[in-house]
Amino acid sequence: MANTVIGESIVIDGEITGNEDLVVQGTVKGRIQLTESLFVEESGAVEAEIETQNVEVSGKVTGNITAVDKVELKAECRMVGDIKAPRILMADGSSYRGNIDMNV
Repeated sequence: MANTVIGESIVIDGEITGNEDLVVQGTVKGRIQLTESLFVEESGAVEAEIETQNVEVSGKVTGNITAVDKVELKAECRMVGDIKAPRILMADGSSYRGNIDMNV
């Protein structure tokens, strides 16, 4: 499966849809809808509504996440928004503010 990387200096304002993994090192604002996984790296900042298979957050996310499988918040992440997923992992040191719904 292919990976698409949004580099640190890239800013995208709009909608991203696709069926491959997406790695965000830069900034995305708007909406992300994927059939695969989203990885927000430490340098990444996402201000978007997210619908995807899996989400792994190491950077900053502002917006609601709906995941088919799981959401993982890494130790250095900062997230504000609601999470809806059957499995949620939060590392010690992660920062989260919002509601969680695991009845998916």
